[in-house]
Amino acid sequence: MDTVTATAIPVRKPVGAFRGGLFGFLLGSTLTGAGVYYYILDEYKVSNELLTEDIYALQAAVQRIHTYVTTLEEKVDALQKKK
Repeated sequence: MDTVTATAIPVRKPVGAFRGGLFGFLLGSTLTGAGVYYYILDEYKVSNELLTEDIYALQAAVQRIHTYVTTLEEKVDALQKKK
């Protein structure tokens, strides 16, 4: 007969519900925080680009108004010199 030697399988310590839940909570919170961070960063970049475009449009409008007012002032001065 064959003799079977029984080797003891190491007893695995079960992860407690508290430790597993805490680890899952921390992992989920970390991943969610990272996702929210990158989402907010992307939204910030988009809003910053839109604001920059609006500033350039406003600058161009002010430049056009300045040019228009300058030409009007020159015309008024020319009319006053004729009198």
